[in-house]
Amino acid sequence: MARIENSRLTVVGAGSVGVSVAYAALIRGSARTVALYDIDRPKVEAEVLDLAHGTWFTGGTVVGGADPEVVAGSHVVVITAGAKQRPGQTRLDLAGTNVRLLERLMPTLVEHAPGAVFCIVTNPCDVLTVAAQKITGLPASQVFSSGTVLDTSRLRRLVADRALVSASSVHADIVGEHGDTGFALWSQARIGTTPVLDWVSPDGHRFTPPELDAITQDVRDAAYRIIEGKGATNLAIGLACARIVEAILGDQHAVLPVSTVHDGLHRLHGVALSVPSVVGAGGVQYVPDVSTTPDEEDQLQHSAQTLLATQHALGF
Repeated sequence: MARIENSRLTVVGAGSVGVSVAYAALIRGSARTVALYDIDRPKVEAEVLDLAHGTWFTGGTVVGGADPEVVAGSHVVVITAGAKQRPGQTRLDLAGTNVRLLERLMPTLVEHAPGAVFCIVTNPCDVLTVAAQKITGLPASQVFSSGTVLDTSRLRRLVADRALVSASSVHADIVGEHGDTGFALWSQARIGTTPVLDWVSPDGHRFTPPELDAITQDVRDAAYRIIEGKGATNLAIGLACARIVEAILGDQHAVLPVSTVHDGLHRLHGVALSVPSVVGAGGVQYVPDVSTTPDEEDQLQHSAQTLLATQHALGF
């Protein structure tokens, strides 16, 4: 695996999510240079200054500003700019506003960093991935979204807490929409090498199908609970994005449930949703087939149809 020397990450949007992505990437050393771009000059300059004051402790370089030239030379561009999800509002409700933003933003970003990998975080990230790919004409491998990487992290923590193991020992994924129709691929879930329904915790606990359904619902509801309490989800998505950036810049061939525009997988065409995918240099390198039960296949198709309905309403 060849890590890019003098790697440069640009985060677009200096709101709570964008700053969290930049902060997480700085602390983890995800890129040599972390740049922050936003049209709100006072805000972005203040955030860059605040981040830069911590580089004695982290290493790396922080730059940024309101000039799109900030994006030039980027290897990865993470897009967080957009309208914020309000309490009670679904991710799909944001679609129209944020698609119009991408129509203005993406040509500028590609002009300044044509070779960059673009990762969409702005919601609804699946629908916006299709829009961004069509707006730019770039390969689907080069324009994708963070998808259900965060949802999967939430799932693995909940399973780990009940199984009394570390989250790193849980191998389970949320697939489909990053939203209300996303679901856990329980048929493939393992704790270590043990199927999740066969796992016996040190305290004698065994998972049941109703409990797994409840865990899935907890994952779906997590963002709503956080938004209601503090106004935005930002910290965990910052860490999730930093992990994706590291997979790209380090050419790690990491399997992550990011969202790409599909053309044939499970009869899906022209829709972006998440399945475990191989991420490395250049973006999404490979999307292997995913095994599903008949019920899971129905859920995957339902997720796709939900997203397609929104896309078609927006002209994509």
